[in-house]
Amino acid sequence: MNPDTPKPTARPVDYLLLLSLATLWGASYSLIKVGVETIPPITFIAGRTVIAGALLLAVMRVRGIVMPRDLATWGRFLFQALMNSVLPFTLIAWAEQTIDAGLAAILNSMTPIFTFLLTWLLMRREPARLGKLAGVLIGFAGVTLIVGVGALEGLGRDVMAELAVVAATICYAGAAIFGRTFSNLSPLAPAAGSLVCGGVVLVPVSLIVDRPWTLDPSAPSLAALVGLAVCSTALAFVIFFSLLPRLGSVGTTAQAYLRAPIGVAIGVVFLGEQLVWSAGLGLLLVLVGVASITTQRLSSIRFLWRGRRAEAAPIEQ
Repeated sequence: MNPDTPKPTARPVDYLLLLSLATLWGASYSLIKVGVETIPPITFIAGRTVIAGALLLAVMRVRGIVMPRDLATWGRFLFQALMNSVLPFTLIAWAEQTIDAGLAAILNSMTPIFTFLLTWLLMRREPARLGKLAGVLIGFAGVTLIVGVGALEGLGRDVMAELAVVAATICYAGAAIFGRTFSNLSPLAPAAGSLVCGGVVLVPVSLIVDRPWTLDPSAPSLAALVGLAVCSTALAFVIFFSLLPRLGSVGTTAQAYLRAPIGVAIGVVFLGEQLVWSAGLGLLLVLVGVASITTQRLSSIRFLWRGRRAEAAPIEQ
């Protein structure tokens, strides 16, 4: 069985959670931009993972959820940490020192594309659906229009930073696929475990490279760090691992397209930015793309509502 083939257990609330995840991660670009103004990227991301991991461990303790203790599971947590936090967080934070947030958002919105391709390449037992591929491409086009085609004008000016964001995007795709292996655990466990492992990797590097005790971070950067850790990391990771078993890897990463209109809206409301003329058309394309990617999940919900759970056929990824 293809491990990315979800059972028909998606609920209507899952799509609200998908929107919430897109909102939390959509706000992260602005928070990172503010944070790295006075806090070096490695230290900023180390703080992000440590605060988020500690918060989730405290929640697990209050709720009486026991963290797995076997080395095999912690080895998987470490790999998930490298793919879902250590590498992509650091790469994006480093890249946003020199490239615009809009361009970073466009490049990072390619996560569903890479997830679709990796799923097809690694799990060839089932054919890739043309409808889903079309949804992936339409959604990416919509993101480009929302952020503004003008954002692409900077493409190629800082190739290393742009490649760093693309590499982070590929990491996110791999993490979405690998993350489905934790479906037998409480979503809190892989979220906390991967963040703890991320902190173990990043803190020593931060101490050696940045010597954080010598820094003088501004109040806005510290506030951005706390907001990013609590909302866009701890809470977002729990939602992410909750959705993977029900929406699948490609369906869950479809929130990458929703991040663009949300990020633009945040900029308009809080930063006084102006909407580009293409935003309306782009939003329409994003909605079409996400609908195409998640159509089969919606069909499975209708089966459940009609009481035909036993009759529902397996959904192809």
